Amino acid sequence: MAYQTLLLEITRGAATVTLNRPEVRNAFNEIVIAELTQVFQELGQNSEVRVIVLAANGPTFCAGADLNWMKKMSTFLTTASEEENFADAQKLAEMMYQIYSCPKPVIARIQGDCYAGGMGLVAVCDISVAAEQVQFCLSEVKLGLTPATISPYVIKAMGANAARRYFITAERFSALEAHRIGFVHEAVSAEKLDETIAQLVKTIVNNSPNAVTEAKWLVDEITNAEIDEEMLAYTAERIAEIRTSAEGREGVAAFLEKRKPGWVLLDN
Repeated sequence: MAYQTLLLEITRGAATVTLNRPEVRNAFNEIVIAELTQVFQELGQNSEVRVIVLAANGPTFCAGADLNWMKKMSTFLTTASEEENFADAQKLAEMMYQIYSCPKPVIARIQGDCYAGGMGLVAVCDISVAAEQVQFCLSEVKLGLTPATISPYVIKAMGANAARRYFITAERFSALEAHRIGFVHEAVSAEKLDETIAQLVKTIVNNSPNAVTEAKWLVDEITNAEIDEEMLAYTAERIAEIRTSAEGREGVAAFLEKRKPGWVLLDN
């Protein structure tokens, strides 16, 4: 389908969702929120898609909330009931969770500066690569707000210690600093950004689609869980299940027979 604020391309197992509002620095409004929610719902169920790249057009990746939308929302919030206020806030929360919980791995291609809610978009992705000149900022406290909706994901990505500093100070920090604190996985030159993304895409689409999804969920399920008898039994059950799956059997057979498994799409 055609989107007002996004571009969508699917090629050889990889979908690229591109924020396409460069005139407002790819800031999001109610339409962007609805369209991102919808496209990730659909791509998550698309059997032809094995990996999703979240990208942006123009010099900025995402500046957070659209100022015109904020003005409209300011008027709305002064007259809205608490229930209406909550329902509106929930839409943004649902969009972030839809990306975070997508069964397909999501790679953030960060070509330009990233502020406020834009950092939430990066944090909900599984892998993030930024150009070295990119600046990041959690600017909410400058407006008398807090990054509440994006906080679960940003704190997971950069850790509580770094989040405490940047939530409170609203300082700008570089892609190299973002990499140092773990918020992005790689910081590369602008010239190498597409090459790096392409290599990640190739690597992922040549892996077992089912195992990739299971591995993605495994991280959340195991992180911070206590290692006890219940956990040992659970992880043993998970590996036993995937060993007997169709892709598990095919992967082991291909390895033993020294051939490529049937799911491989791209040549190395």
